Amino acid sequence: MNLMEVIKKAKAEKAKVLDLSQQGLRLLPPELFEIESLEELNLDRNLLVELPDDIGKLKNLKSLSVSENDLMALPDTIGELRNLTNLYLGYNSLSELPDSVGNLTNLAKVNIAKNQLLDLPNEIGNWVNVTKLSLHDNMLSEIPATIGKMTKLEKLYLDNNDLTSIPASLGHLESLEILMLSGNSLGAIPSEFGNLKKLHELVLDANQLATLPESLAECNSLTTISVIENPMEGGIPRVLLDKKNLSIDS
Repeated sequence: MNLMEVIKKAKAEKAKVLDLSQQGLRLLPPELFEIESLEELNLDRNLLVELPDDIGKLKNLKSLSVSENDLMALPDTIGELRNLTNLYLGYNSLSELPDSVGNLTNLAKVNIAKNQLLDLPNEIGNWVNVTKLSLHDNMLSEIPATIGKMTKLEKLYLDNNDLTSIPASLGHLESLEILMLSGNSLGAIPSEFGNLKKLHELVLDANQLATLPESLAECNSLTTISVIENPMEGGIPRVLLDKKNLSIDS
């Protein structure tokens, strides 16, 4: 079956799942957005440069995957997909996100790794149900303080960006278990990180850290800190070196 036949069949059958990955698609036909029953759409590994405004018509979508394409931008109408729980946009060429992504308050897993993101809208603070956020391998120079509202976040990947500082509001992420910050230019870690009672892995390799805050000793669940390839002129605080069940790689 050719593409149009597949779409026609999916519409007739009120399909909930449609896999159009690896089809060499450069454009998406308007007919695709007439399949209002769709809950899961896979467009991975195509040649898409953009998503049309019509994407907003797929109101029942719960999972949208457009990884490994050539996306340069997202339409504002992405914010109309309010039932989305999974959004996968890794390995594209996105440099920014529209503010409307803040409307996607049911998101649970978001992957926008390996893009060219320069900044993030403050509206990501509305992603209060996200448990896993992958933003590694971008060009982010700062993280909005509103990230501190994402209190269900368990895994946060910010490695290999251009961060020189990290907001103290990260200390509000009471569910955070894994935090990856390696490959940035961080000069210091906020003392508020001591509030991360569930954090068990903190990776800070290849930054510009001179020392670590003593407050990290208050992270009850912390078992691993890695600070390989940091200047660490001030050394590692004794309170951390003496902490039981804590492994520090330096």
